Amino acid sequence: MPDKAKQFLLVILKLLVVSMALGYIYYQLQNKKIDWNAVSSSISFKAILILILFSITNWVLEIFKWQNLVSYFKEITFFESSKQSLGSLTASIFTPNRIGEYGAKILFYSKEQAKKILFLNFISNSSQMATTCFFGILGIILLSIKKTETMLWVHFKIKTVYFIFFILFILIVFLIIKYKKVSIYGFSIEKLIRKIKQFPSNIMMTNFQLSTMRYLVFSHQFYYLLVIFNCEIPYSTALSLIFTLYFIASLLPSIHFMDVAIKGGVAVYLFSKFDINEWKIVMITSIMWFFNLVIPVVIGSYFVLRFKPQQR
Repeated sequence: MPDKAKQFLLVILKLLVVSMALGYIYYQLQNKKIDWNAVSSSISFKAILILILFSITNWVLEIFKWQNLVSYFKEITFFESSKQSLGSLTASIFTPNRIGEYGAKILFYSKEQAKKILFLNFISNSSQMATTCFFGILGIILLSIKKTETMLWVHFKIKTVYFIFFILFILIVFLIIKYKKVSIYGFSIEKLIRKIKQFPSNIMMTNFQLSTMRYLVFSHQFYYLLVIFNCEIPYSTALSLIFTLYFIASLLPSIHFMDVAIKGGVAVYLFSKFDINEWKIVMITSIMWFFNLVIPVVIGSYFVLRFKPQQR
């Protein structure tokens, strides 16, 4: 294909990705019918600044995390890591469980580095998922310890979750043992385990630290919104519910533009057991979605439009 035709197709593709991303945001804002009067009466200018600070911290940690991982084979600047993290977020917004992020980040590197980027992205997402599971199980345990009548419904749910989690764990272990040597496009579980063992421990440790910090940041951003909307719930109970919310939502397969609906549904179900008004939880999940996804996608759209493919 001639170079001019390739450049033309690239421009069309970038405009299509950005148009779909921004169109999705517009659709969600129209579809959710957010009561902006209720939001403006509850959230002051100072609170907005604090929420923005939470979101900036959240994404700065994610950008540092990617920069740290790529240092495994190449030093990149904070700005380069920002382009790759936010640009890939915009490009993967319509893909299940952010799987498109794997392909999007590869485009910033040469063909020879593709496998390394796939591996690093796997490490990044796996560490965040492991952190979510750890705090999620902790949240479920903390909820089960409570002895109030309000929490009686949790005991049955927890037993069910434990049973399902145990069955899934056994199934995963069985599949790993049985198919660990099976290779797909040069990848196998056995090779992946070997590469993880050989991965520098200092980079891996930093990666988990940043994942934990990021998790605690957006969890407390959620709690801060509970305080803003005058939701009368103890700090320990609120965090336990937030941890459980993210854990359950992370186990459900979804795509980005359904993520807010899934988290909102789970959050309404959990917090309604503590007599928290549903409209408040819907508002909180919508605001979390706006600050932590919409704004980064808009910024990422600029990086997508400015994207130039890696020269071979």
